[in-house]
Amino acid sequence: MTQRDPDENGWASSAPIWIARSQDGGDFSREHVLDGPMLARAYATGGGHALDVGCGEGRFCRMLAAKGFQTTGLDPVPAMLDAARAQDPDGTYVQCFAERLPFADASFDLVVSYLSLIDIDDTETAIAEMARVLKPGGCILVANLSSFATSSSNFGRRTCAETGEELRPLGYYLREEKLWFAWDGLRIQNWHRPLSRYMQWFLAQGLTLTHFDEPQPTGGPSDRIAAYEKMPYLMMMEWQKPPKAPRNTG
Repeated sequence: MTQRDPDENGWASSAPIWIARSQDGGDFSREHVLDGPMLARAYATGGGHALDVGCGEGRFCRMLAAKGFQTTGLDPVPAMLDAARAQDPDGTYVQCFAERLPFADASFDLVVSYLSLIDIDDTETAIAEMARVLKPGGCILVANLSSFATSSSNFGRRTCAETGEELRPLGYYLREEKLWFAWDGLRIQNWHRPLSRYMQWFLAQGLTLTHFDEPQPTGGPSDRIAAYEKMPYLMMMEWQKPPKAPRNTG
């Protein structure tokens, strides 16, 4: 079923804290790991009209616009959209859920899901909708938490016999489940799904995987870099919609 309550996964309640945190430029994952490669891949598509699915306070829309894209951001949380419009009065921001996009077929040159697939209940339908509104030859650019990271559960402390380092055991990797996470005043739900599920949903739309990466940090506090290199938790995918076949006029 399509998720209807914008606070079902905690984002409406957490929006004020998230918006306040974003004033400083973004969290470590975005600012120091994903922003650079995500912008580079977006720019390489050649520009045009970009849709940001789950745009939040509009941060990545503004970054795309600075690169010359025409942007449309969508999010189900009104407070997020209010913040986006306040910082980008000329931008286009739409309140809706990803599972039912209010756009015509083949409306966008680029569709972006920047750490939003993990928030969506019916991701299979959302991916089908992203493919529907994408122009032939266009790309869906995805940043997501890695499935190994989202399956990490605490079933009792385990340590490495050689170093004494605490280990993070995996949970039930093949089982989809929705879990609550709380940090720095935020409390939200994220979905764990095995990577194969995402791959199958994109492939079912006839899309071609053109890029996959697990990007490295390019800056930030040294302790955060060291921790990330021990346990990386982010990945990127780029999927292309087949171009239209030329018409046979013979």
